[in-house]
Amino acid sequence: MAFFEALWTEARQSFTPWVLLLTVFAFVLTKTVAIDKPRFKAMFLFIAAHLAGLVATAGFEAVHSTFADITRTPTWVFGAVAIVGAGATLLFSVLLPRARLHAPLIVQDVVVGIAMVATSVAVLSRAGVNLSGLIATSAVFTAMLGFSLQDVIGNIAGGLALQVDNSLDEGDWIRVGDVTGRVVEVRWRYTAVETRNWETVLIPNTVMTRSNVFILGKRQGQPRQLRRWVYFNVDWRFQPGDVISVVQTAVRAAQIDRVAKEPLATVVLMDMTDTFGKYAVRYHLSDIAVDDPTDSEVRACVYFALQRADMTLAMPAHALFVTEETTDRKAIKTEKQLQRRRALLSTLDLFAGLAEAEREELARHMKYAPFAKGEVMTRQGAEAHWLYLMEDGQATVRVSDGTYDREVAQLNGPCFFGEMSLLTGEPRSATVIANGEVECFRLDKAAMQGVLAARHEIAETLARVLAERQVTLQAAKEGLSADAARERANRETNALLTRIRAFFALG
Repeated sequence: MAFFEALWTEARQSFTPWVLLLTVFAFVLTKTVAIDKPRFKAMFLFIAAHLAGLVATAGFEAVHSTFADITRTPTWVFGAVAIVGAGATLLFSVLLPRARLHAPLIVQDVVVGIAMVATSVAVLSRAGVNLSGLIATSAVFTAMLGFSLQDVIGNIAGGLALQVDNSLDEGDWIRVGDVTGRVVEVRWRYTAVETRNWETVLIPNTVMTRSNVFILGKRQGQPRQLRRWVYFNVDWRFQPGDVISVVQTAVRAAQIDRVAKEPLATVVLMDMTDTFGKYAVRYHLSDIAVDDPTDSEVRACVYFALQRADMTLAMPAHALFVTEETTDRKAIKTEKQLQRRRALLSTLDLFAGLAEAEREELARHMKYAPFAKGEVMTRQGAEAHWLYLMEDGQATVRVSDGTYDREVAQLNGPCFFGEMSLLTGEPRSATVIANGEVECFRLDKAAMQGVLAARHEIAETLARVLAERQVTLQAAKEGLSADAARERANRETNALLTRIRAFFALG
């Protein structure tokens, strides 16, 4: 009975009711709030130490042992420190987050540490412990420890400075020396940086405070994006102004993921050599983590833009060609290209009514026009008097009403689009965007002019094919009967024929 009486007396004197209340509070927090696990474990450790000291003190007091005076003071200290830890958890894990305030981890640790030291000193003073000698001794010990741990203390001070002045935030991309990566944590001793190679580099905080730290893509009042440079070389057969115009137009129009729309991408002539000019595409990357894949897509866009403009990337001046480019070899290459184009024309119903010689004539005038993923092949409202013949690949057709942009169809090669612009001069009715690399040819008005001038009746064949395509879609949507569809197709054919003849001045 004496033990329980002693236990109750000691509990009232050593804050135990508050400690037990905090234990329940801490248990509830683990179920409802995400809290700092190391600090939470430390708080439970102090609570356990307090309860163990309380039981030991009560036992010694029950048998009238002098050890009770020795264990009582640490028990009080553990209880007081546990209360401070619980209060810090409530403040930093519950109250401040609800007020949308975030205290840096190091600042939290400093505040909690100071509060624990102050509380411990107060409890020890209450217990009658003389601290004057301890303070004098600790001053000498602190001086000796400071000299031996200069680097550690420097790292701690550096980490505290980084946290307090908000110069670095978690998630910032930085470059320090030859290390580039994303800041994931600023600790007492080091700053943890994750690189793109799935490495975590621990940079001492003294290095962070003494070195030039580049925070990538961060500018006050601007979105987080980083300017990138993609270099390419083009020989002097092509004027710099033409090269810049072709590539810059293509990159700006392309819908490449992670390429920012503002500021606009630019192309500049960086240097001049004897045989070629060195150019660079400058664009802003919106997701700094994905740099090389985005550069790759921009390079593909540059390559295909140059291909469509019949421009070629420069080769080194010392390149050696061991294959003799004879007349026969050129003829074979030309015939293979024509055969490829004829095969494409023969698969498309628009040209089914043409004679073999007429398809041959069109094949000779077809221009190779490949596209990279994300490039805009045609844009709604643009005036362009040519037709695209897609040999292979896939593209998305989108239509805008000025407010909303929606997808209306998917194109799969072999197919054609832009026929109304070629045959009647109408502006583009939709925007077509390449979903991947697209093998494509372009057929312009001049080529069709020659074929139509030689045989006027081809215009009627083309008009009928286009009218039937349009009416077939309308009939499916509106549920037209066969007779109604046939009658509408005849009207559409006559209307289209009139416009084709007027556009090509056939008379």
